[in-house]
Amino acid sequence: MGVVAKRSSMTYFSDARDHYSHRVRIVLAEKGVSVDIIDVDPKNKPEELAELNPYNALPTLVDRDLSLYETKVMMEYLDERFPHPPLLPVYPVARAQSRLWMHRIEQDWSPMVDIIVNGKSKEAAAKARKELKESLLAIAPIFSELPYFMSEEFTIVDCCLGPILWRLQDMDIEIPNTKQSKPLLEYMERLFARESFQESLTEMEKEMRL
Repeated sequence: MGVVAKRSSMTYFSDARDHYSHRVRIVLAEKGVSVDIIDVDPKNKPEELAELNPYNALPTLVDRDLSLYETKVMMEYLDERFPHPPLLPVYPVARAQSRLWMHRIEQDWSPMVDIIVNGKSKEAAAKARKELKESLLAIAPIFSELPYFMSEEFTIVDCCLGPILWRLQDMDIEIPNTKQSKPLLEYMERLFARESFQESLTEMEKEMRL
């Protein structure tokens, strides 16, 4: 194993188009963390990345001697390392519930996005596109109750869901403006208007919603 130079500041190796990379960028922006963001082409990764991450995968967060390569771990680490503003609830029950929602996004929606964006089968992509749209429309009414995802405050769960919603147009998924979908559309507007969300966007991501 080669020797990796110790970094004096936090470094984030990010895929400029990837929704997993995006979620951590939102947390970094929300916290106002001073970080060196390196956009990496997933097809042309730097040799250094393999030294930092045993999976040679994106994204990867490096904080001095610490290398993190799982996005939920990165987000929780950042929330604990930079406690203001808090992105996870204080109370154990609410914290556990937030983690379960993150897990459900990871299990239910993220794989559909991956199939649509990276899948080689048009049939599989069309099926995933239909299922994701139907699933989002089914939960749309919950956003009429609270301003954010099951919360009065912007949380780490919104950091996971926001990048998926931002990519809907790019994935050829149109949410119709109906009475049922209106709370979801308003939530999206609220989310995308946040200063941290706008700061988190790469040039490639900005082009996804022109």
